Amino acid sequence: MNSLTLTIEQLKKMTAHVQSQAPLEACGLLAGRDSQVESVLEVANQAQSEVRYVMDPIEQLHGFEWIESNGQELLGIFHSHPTGPEVVSPSDIAQAAYAVVYVILAPVNGSWRARGFWIENGGYSEVALQVG
Repeated sequence: MNSLTLTIEQLKKMTAHVQSQAPLEACGLLAGRDSQVESVLEVANQAQSEVRYVMDPIEQLHGFEWIESNGQELLGIFHSHPTGPEVVSPSDIAQAAYAVVYVILAPVNGSWRARGFWIENGGYSEVALQVG
């Protein structure tokens, strides 16, 4: 996937979620069709950690069921790095289990910045986030 398209409202929803959970990492699912996000689903971070996330398995399963029942596809997984960095961490690479865009939100100069990444074969490349 070369890019992922989000609305400003969807980005605001993601940002509000990660801000509300800081200093802990926050996470969620991005669903839609053809690289266009239609739904942002917040999922609790079962790890309750400042440096890693583990999606609550029941909430994640309910999210997957909701996505399927609404005719959408899993396009991305988002999570925060409350103290940085704004790029993929070694644990993000080790835990990447889905062929989706991983969106990382991290504070940069006092505000949250979102960046997208494709993680594959032990490495990653940046995916453009189209917001508008």
